[in-house]
Amino acid sequence: MIDYIGLDYFADSSKRVYWLYLLTSALIAVVYLYNRPKRLLYAVSQKILWHKSARLDYLYFILSVLIKVAIVVPVVISSGDVARWVYTKMALNFGYVRVDFSYESVMILYTLSLFIVSDFTRYWLHRWLHTVKFLWRFHKVHHSARVLNPLTFYRVHPVENFLFGLRYALSSGVVTGVFIFVFGGILDTWDILGVNGFVVAFMAFGSNLRHSHIALKFYKPLEYIFISPAQHQIHHANKTMDKNYGGSLAIWDYIFGSLAFSKDTKIGRFGLRQSQMGDYDNILKLLFTPFRRQQ
Repeated sequence: MIDYIGLDYFADSSKRVYWLYLLTSALIAVVYLYNRPKRLLYAVSQKILWHKSARLDYLYFILSVLIKVAIVVPVVISSGDVARWVYTKMALNFGYVRVDFSYESVMILYTLSLFIVSDFTRYWLHRWLHTVKFLWRFHKVHHSARVLNPLTFYRVHPVENFLFGLRYALSSGVVTGVFIFVFGGILDTWDILGVNGFVVAFMAFGSNLRHSHIALKFYKPLEYIFISPAQHQIHHANKTMDKNYGGSLAIWDYIFGSLAFSKDTKIGRFGLRQSQMGDYDNILKLLFTPFRRQQ
């Protein structure tokens, strides 16, 4: 059965809910709340993990895996196709170019470029999902979660999944095409567990706490650079959704004026306005409410 209906995600190091990332997030939470055990127990209590919204996340996660494999992935162009197109166009317009860097230097530069360009494009797509009225219809699905847990990450409408798949293909394809043109066809990334090393570092350091009730804060200077779990929770609060659009890096929020620090901002109630929540309380509504005219 496809991905064992999502169970394979927990064994895949490229997925947010890979078992090791869940474990490191849990360990970080225990250390962070060592002196505040009541907060830790509340975050993993039945009130949170068996809340109606959380149960909907679990069901929707299974459905989203099937939809992504059956519908979204087949219609998204591949990053390889984009890379070949970019390389061909550059070769036709600029001729032969080759820069002689060491293999190790190119590998680190390529890995870092993929990470930064991907994060930059993720920031802007996420921001447009909030600011473009038509796109906001679909992104509301993600923000309809009343409580947060790691599987809330997958409460995403198929239209949004398609857009993020397209974004990834374009961003990684353009970077790869440029690097092939400049440095030649032998490219490699600095990998950990078979995944971009910078991505693994982000996911291992508490990424699953972003969708949780554990408000892990970073020191303020660090929150200029990296989005802390508490900063992402600020983004999920219904009165501060226009803050902290960043994926891994807070730099884009700082540059473009959407940064909010965890020390200065109270984390409010998660979810949409109360009058809207009834439109997203079951799987069929999550899928079809965005297409309703009044949205």
